[in-house]
Amino acid sequence: MQPDWEGPLGEAYARAMTYLQGLPVRRVGASVTADELRARLGGPLPHQPANPVDVVTDLAEGVEGGLVATGSGRFFGFVIGGATPASLAADWLATVWDQNAGLYAAAPAAAMVEEIAAGWLVELFGLPKQTSVGFVTGGQMANFTALAAARHAVLRNAGWDVEVDGLVGAPPIRVLVGAERHDTVDRALRFLGLGTRCIVPIAVDGQGRMRPDALASELGHGPTIICAQAGNVNTGAIDPLDEICALSGDAWVHVDGAFGLWSALTQPIPGLAEADSWATDAHKWLNVPYDSGLVFCAHPEAHQAAMAVRAAYLIHDTEKRDPLDYNPEFSRRARGFAVYAAIRALGRSGITELVDRCQAMARRFAEQLEPYVLNEVRLNQVLVSFGPETPQIVQSIQEEGTAWMSGTTWQGKPAMRISVSNWTTTAADVDRSVEIVRRCVENRRARSTQG
Repeated sequence: MQPDWEGPLGEAYARAMTYLQGLPVRRVGASVTADELRARLGGPLPHQPANPVDVVTDLAEGVEGGLVATGSGRFFGFVIGGATPASLAADWLATVWDQNAGLYAAAPAAAMVEEIAAGWLVELFGLPKQTSVGFVTGGQMANFTALAAARHAVLRNAGWDVEVDGLVGAPPIRVLVGAERHDTVDRALRFLGLGTRCIVPIAVDGQGRMRPDALASELGHGPTIICAQAGNVNTGAIDPLDEICALSGDAWVHVDGAFGLWSALTQPIPGLAEADSWATDAHKWLNVPYDSGLVFCAHPEAHQAAMAVRAAYLIHDTEKRDPLDYNPEFSRRARGFAVYAAIRALGRSGITELVDRCQAMARRFAEQLEPYVLNEVRLNQVLVSFGPETPQIVQSIQEEGTAWMSGTTWQGKPAMRISVSNWTTTAADVDRSVEIVRRCVENRRARSTQG
């Protein structure tokens, strides 16, 4: 029987175009409750087949109001970009082609596209030419993979083979990391069996940058990994990588650059290329659909030692690049297609302009909210506080629906984080969002006064 592809895919395409074309005017936040979604989409386990077109229609209608419009130019929560047309189209094709991108033998085109895109990325960031690249799910697994390579290297230098002998009896590893690090570093260390007790927090300055003088006093005590940061998740601040690398000695230097690494295209990051590994997310400033993390390693042998696998039932070719040698997954989708398409469509100049424009929009936010701004706005992060009532104001903004920002705590203060990461964000989006922020602040304070 010939499958009916046209019916369900045609319905999905029509629904997708309605959604995408409606983003400029769409409410950003969700408008229905979990109970409402459960009632629409749930029910007993289906026992009989259903018409695929009806399934797609019911799904699209059932989730309406429960989708957060992260692709909107007025979504400023967390650090989430949108999706450019070329990357989204390539991601659709990746789903249709349904390649298992672990081995070259199983997916030659996917492997070669990743290899080509990897070379472009290394050149874009100005990393050493021999740098190896892995395509992973996001910043979490990028940090995990890089730190696995770091674990291998520092223990190998201490005469221990962690891949063979494990961690029981191994020399202890110290991980020196800024006090304002991202939690994915701690979580990666847990996954790697190192635990969070190995962490030595290094003092930071008022913007969250690691202080080299505080780092220097902790160096020289056995196998050591230094986790630096390019883009503090709250302030956007970048650690002084040149000074950190100069101090590092035999320590492995990893850079968590989930979004800040992309700023290297608009402003040089001194010392960036001197590190040993780097992590970033393509679904942030490159605006590639989820999921799309990237890990880079200046020491391919350590990268492969930590990740590679060999088995008699697999087909390996020493002249070809097997993607599973550079990431912790075995079977996975071919996420390199979307990255390739994004870079090919934008080029260096287009990516640079995208990053530069987001930074300009962040400065526009900061100028209009100046009395409330807590940070030096150098990248795309604007950190604001309205005092003790900040969490309630953030909730009001989210519920109003015009824009969406996320809350945080910064050095003991409740704050709101504005992250400008979307390629479609305009000055009009910023101005409209600022108006809503001001209105929510005024309304909250009026209620407090009346109460």
